[in-house]
Formats: sequence, C-alpha cells, structure tokens
Amino acid sequence: MNEQSANVVELDVRPYLRKKLEPFQVIMDTVKKLGPSDIFVLHATIKPMPLFGVLKVRGLIGKAEQLGTDHWVVTFVNKKNKSWLDRIGNAAVAVEQPAIGPHAKYCNATEDLEELPRTLTLDNRGLEPPKPMIRTLSALDRLQPGDAVVIHNDRVPMFLLEELQSLGYPHTIEEQADGSAKVTIRKI
Repeated sequence: MNEQSANVVELDVRPYLRKKLEPFQVIMDTVKKLGPSDIFVLHATIKPMPLFGVLKVRGLIGKAEQLGTDHWVVTFVNKKNKSWLDRIGNAAVAVEQPAIGPHAKYCNATEDLEELPRTLTLDNRGLEPPKPMIRTLSALDRLQPGDAVVIHNDRVPMFLLEELQSLGYPHTIEEQADGSAKVTIRKI
C-alpha cells in the first residue's frame, strides 16, 4: 500500500479551540480508530506541538503546515510510512497571500477588495486525494460571504460535492471535454 491508496481520516478541531474547549480527547478517540496504513489529517487553529510527542509514543509521526493566521493542517502517518510525509502535501493554498505558487491566484476587477466579491481560482489537476478537497475547503473557510472559489479538478469531485451539499454551499459544475471538471462554489 502507498499514500495514494491509504485511508485518510480527517478531523477539524478548530471549532473546539475557538470556543476555548479542549479537543485532546476527541483527537485521541480518533487516533485509537486509526489503522496502521491510515493517514490522519488534523485541522487546528494553532500548531499543536505537544501532540507530536504524544502521538510519537503511539508510533505516529507528522508534519505541519500553516494555511492562515488561525489554520494549521497537521498530517500524521505510522512511522513505518515515514516516507509518505515527503510525498503528501497539505493544503498549501496561500489565501492570505494571493498569487503565490502555480495552484492559487486571485482574480479581481479592482484594487478595492473590501467592496467587491473575490474569486479564488485553484488548479487542483495532478494532485492526489485528499489534497484537492482540503485545498478547496480551506480556501472557502478563509473567504468572506459572497466570494467564490473556482476549482479545476482532474474529474468531477464527488466526495467534495457531497461535503458542499451538507455544508449548504451553492455550486455549479462544468465538465470539460478532456474529462476534467470546473466547479464554482459560492461562499455563503
């Protein structure tokens, strides 16, 4: 098994942390259910340094990436799969610093960003799951109501569409001639 066929278990504890609640037990309950080849992706408002030591005792190693001022994505894998961390990229969308890297850019009609809705365009083609979904949801989390995210994926992102439906985000899908899909999602 490799990182591309591994089961990804994702947990977002930012709501706990924003309400000043301790998410440790929720995290540990999730960790107890992990299989030896699972990838654990944790979203937090801070870099959870003590967690690295706690999970190392359980045989997990991780890496962290900061996506915004209050959004960290931490990926943990079993130590026997350490090499996966080099190949797994977290949601590296620099929403606070637009036009950084080949996969993120802002398109605006004016310099007055406060008054007009913004559109963030993400080219997710060539990225392995769950990266496109994580990047897209992270981008939506950082945008203001009325803003939009336009993603271009290798195919119609079925799991993302289910998540958008459950979150109530309106979206449209344009299937492309090459089999890829463009999805426009409006932040509400």
